Amino acid sequence: MKKTFRLIATLAGSLLFSFATSAQESASEALLEKMEQASASLNYELAYINVSRQGIESLRYRHALVSGQTYAQMLQMDGPRREIIQRGNNISYFESGLEPFTLPGEHIIDGLPSVLYADFSRLHDFYDFIPVGRSRVADQMCDVVRVVSHDGSRYSYVIWLDVDTSLPLRVDLLDQDGETIEQFQVISFAVDNGISRMMQALKDTSLPPVISLPAGEKVNFSWKPAWLPAGMQMISQTRRQIPNIGKAFETRLYSDGLFTFTINVTDADKYSLNQTLRTGRRTIQVEIRNNKEISVVGELPPATAKRIADSVDTGN
Repeated sequence: MKKTFRLIATLAGSLLFSFATSAQESASEALLEKMEQASASLNYELAYINVSRQGIESLRYRHALVSGQTYAQMLQMDGPRREIIQRGNNISYFESGLEPFTLPGEHIIDGLPSVLYADFSRLHDFYDFIPVGRSRVADQMCDVVRVVSHDGSRYSYVIWLDVDTSLPLRVDLLDQDGETIEQFQVISFAVDNGISRMMQALKDTSLPPVISLPAGEKVNFSWKPAWLPAGMQMISQTRRQIPNIGKAFETRLYSDGLFTFTINVTDADKYSLNQTLRTGRRTIQVEIRNNKEISVVGELPPATAKRIADSVDTGN
């Protein structure tokens, strides 16, 4: 009888723990969805630094909705002036010594953590959202949430969300050993409709014309990867001729809604060699096999990039 009671108590405890964990994950996902909504809908200004192994950048980001349209400005605060302006679905780049240009896009991706634009309703099948508690950043109390992939094949995030506005005030990108690769750290911020009035000047600002990117040849390739991290889906595939190199590259772009990478296949030559390069979050893994050069390039740990490259069957 005592054994039966202990078994029932153990099962009940396991069920209660499972329900509590599920409720915590749902609450964390809701916090992250609020962050996504706040980042896209509020009128605000962030003064922040980006810290990586390449150094420290000091930046200012302003975001506003003007007549229902998104306007944003990112400005590098130190060194040569570098500015990025968003007006609707056009992103314009201004940098000292370079000709200004405009590209189509839904948001500024340079200098901001990509997790701000993630679709968390899609990610919950492949990532755990773990509540860590509360902490103070930029003199504000924040809810802290970890985002970790189920299979451990990708980097993870720790995100500090302002309790009052749901804006991200700190974002750490961690490698598989828990070491910080990059850190986004807000120093001061403001949420104010006056920012919308400031950004109205961009409505009539003359911006450079949109660059038309050459369309790649859309074809079906004979090669494919035998293994991908869970949740990764192919977004596009193209074949492009690189004029200066004189080689055709077949490229497939993959994303899980948070991290992206490409697999590229071309003919190997005398300069081709096996190698692994990593700069911050980006890894380049090159494998030479069957007279083909296979490269995996993107936001992946080196071990994951190598596993993907090793699994590519070139059909030879």
